[in-house]
Amino acid sequence: MGTTHFIVHDKADTVGVIVVEEGVKKGQTLTGWVMEGDGTIKVKASDDVPLGHKVALKPLKKGSTVLKYGHDIGKTVADIGAGGHVHVHNMKTKRW
Repeated sequence: MGTTHFIVHDKADTVGVIVVEEGVKKGQTLTGWVMEGDGTIKVKASDDVPLGHKVALKPLKKGSTVLKYGHDIGKTVADIGAGGHVHVHNMKTKRW
């Protein structure tokens, strides 16, 4: 399969987690492993994304629910394009 850049646990997830030590660079075509069903998906990085951070699998509008590992982990506070870096600068918990 080549390099796996990110992992997605659930087919419904809206983000994947970067797993390559050097992270990924803007413009890079990324390959993700979808654990549920053992499939792969591709997305072009629209931002640099470091190891352990999230990448948007599709465009997310402000206020969208972010799903990671099959769980609701928060909402977007800004529009995020497919391949965008999803982190504390554009996503917040729904708890407060």
